[in-house]
Amino acid sequence: MDQGILHTEKILAERKTFYIDLKENARGRVVKITEDVGGNRDTIMIPAEILDDFIHALQDIKETADQL
Repeated sequence: MDQGILHTEKILAERKTFYIDLKENARGRVVKITEDVGGNRDTIMIPAEILDDFIHALQDIKETADQL
């Protein structure tokens, strides 16, 4: 298991797999989101202290998508 992982979630969506990890290192906690498509991976890191803002933005986007 990867060092520093506090919690992990896996989401399957058609041909993509998303991994969402809460990690901690010497600089603090981050949420690492990785998209895996056929072995090709892209990752973003979100500082845990702005997680509420990130979730709020995603909720706003979902509300708009639901209305379209």
